[in-house]
Amino acid sequence: MLEIVERPLPYVSRLALRPLASITRVVIHATELPDLALAREYGESLRYPEAGTGASGHWYIDRDGRCECWVPPERIAHHVRGHNADSVGIELVNLGRFPNWYASDAQHWPEAYPCAQINALIELLAQLQRALPQLCSITGHDALDLDEVPASDDPQRKVRRKLDPGPHFPWTSIAAALPALERLPVVFNSPFES
Repeated sequence: MLEIVERPLPYVSRLALRPLASITRVVIHATELPDLALAREYGESLRYPEAGTGASGHWYIDRDGRCECWVPPERIAHHVRGHNADSVGIELVNLGRFPNWYASDAQHWPEAYPCAQINALIELLAQLQRALPQLCSITGHDALDLDEVPASDDPQRKVRRKLDPGPHFPWTSIAAALPALERLPVVFNSPFES
């Protein structure tokens, strides 16, 4: 069983409560930051001052497979616009497009996901399936946030706002592990899928 370290964010009690039965989806993210420490700094920063909260996922999995819970599932975290109320977010530490997320020439995704990280993700998905009775799908952030923004180096060009978990995310491996998980069909809708 995957060991999960509880590290609640300072504002976690300000996040809205919900019944666990309302959670139907897992959203896979990449931090697009160099390490877990910087992701934590970002997660602790107040992005929504009126509410006194920030943006974060529920669980964070580091490259070595270490897993931390920053927001318990009964709280609504701010991790994907328009889909927070019925989902939980899992963040995988990965550089993504860091540090030039929206530069038109930086839309490649150089870092692959280590086996230890993916194995921990599969174990976490198995635990969530047992704990969340209505959970029925898993998808990437890129499938839910299709917005484009002006490129930071050329405002005339548009780039995707969110591309995570990116082209190196092993959807095939996750799907192969899912038969044992039964109720979690993978939703393939990535801009990187052919």
